Amino acid sequence: MTTCVILQPSYIPWRGYFHQIGLADIFVFYDDVQYDKRGWRNRNRIKTPHGLKWLTIPVHSHGAQTQQIPINQIRICWDTSWNEEHWRTIEYAYHKAPYFRQYAPLLEPHYAQKELLLADFTIELTKKIASLLGFHSTRFLRSSTMPAQGRKTDRLIEILKIVGADHYISGPSAQNYIEADKFRVAGIRLDYMRYNYPPYEQLYPPYEAQVSILDLLFMTGPAARRYIFAEEDHDA
Repeated sequence: MTTCVILQPSYIPWRGYFHQIGLADIFVFYDDVQYDKRGWRNRNRIKTPHGLKWLTIPVHSHGAQTQQIPINQIRICWDTSWNEEHWRTIEYAYHKAPYFRQYAPLLEPHYAQKELLLADFTIELTKKIASLLGFHSTRFLRSSTMPAQGRKTDRLIEILKIVGADHYISGPSAQNYIEADKFRVAGIRLDYMRYNYPPYEQLYPPYEAQVSILDLLFMTGPAARRYIFAEEDHDA
């Protein structure tokens, strides 16, 4: 069985995103669907001594909704040194974390890069973090490189056929709109994630689960995988 996950690229995403990467033989960044301005494509949250803080990559997104601009065409604004500010904020928030010094030299160089396109920046950073978590066997692809046709469920199935997958793991919210019958007809097993993760020690109580993966990585280091795979959190 070849397992595939298809998700939109996001900026330093949370634990559940990397759980899906770890479960996948093939992970497809769904980078040619419409950009959502209020989603997670260019922002995420970290914990600081003063509470949760958003880190947002400034982008040229005017007209993105009305013109249906895909994620892989969204350009980063380089009018400010947002990348340096983001790294300083991360360093300030986590310099006392047990494993910050171990991983900081491996992540900081990424913030010195000046990629023009948002997807290029976030995808490469996600792949780097996945490597630090030990997910070395997952094959990463981008949907924009595939000749998949159709819309919604039909296009997902086309992508799965192209990559040779017969098992698809989806996020739980997709149950509201995904056409499960089409997977059965195509001979593809469909499972849904269940997010039920154990807490871990954080620098600034109270505990907050909905934060960037950086929090878990800097706090638990090589043990991070145990907090990701504490249970097999997808429905069979």
